[in-house]
Amino acid sequence: MTETLAPAAGAYAARPVAGFAASLPGATAVFRLHKIDVCCGGQAPLAEAVAAPGADLGAVEEELAALVPGGAMAPEATEELIALIETRYHATHRRELPELEHMQKEEQVLFPLMRRGGHPMIGHPIGMMRHEHDSHGAQLRTLDALTTGGVPPAGACNTWRALYAGTRKLTDDLMEHIHPENNALFPRFGA
Repeated sequence: MTETLAPAAGAYAARPVAGFAASLPGATAVFRLHKIDVCCGGQAPLAEAVAAPGADLGAVEEELAALVPGGAMAPEATEELIALIETRYHATHRRELPELEHMQKEEQVLFPLMRRGGHPMIGHPIGMMRHEHDSHGAQLRTLDALTTGGVPPAGACNTWRALYAGTRKLTDDLMEHIHPENNALFPRFGA
């Protein structure tokens, strides 16, 4: 079941939990957090599934709506672009993959240099980030091949479908993350 989810408040209550798990990457993490049964109770409407553990329907709907992807143009101001990268991408990846080190290098070394207007040696950390981005891209292409483009096998269970949806979300998020850095931010510093 593939649905297009719109981030409208209150619109999710009647939709089956399994539909979110299969079509909205990150939904299973929201369900686990609120102790909502996505496997055996996957066909239950969200309102019913949320009520079982005593979770707050409004809060769960807000968290699900926050997962719906939405593209935006890169801000013109460097400070705003860095803030967008940190809040939209780094926060998401840190929540989903807390052991990431790449973002710490950007936040502790590169971004402070950029916020101060640059540095004569800024090309070195930018070059390192570009190299890591290229490596991430190669790894994402391998993941895409292993998961047949994020399309689960016919008859896959909800857990399997959620895994594939999660790999699609990871790939999409990382590619969206890398794009503004490589193509909007780094060129502002001659790299």
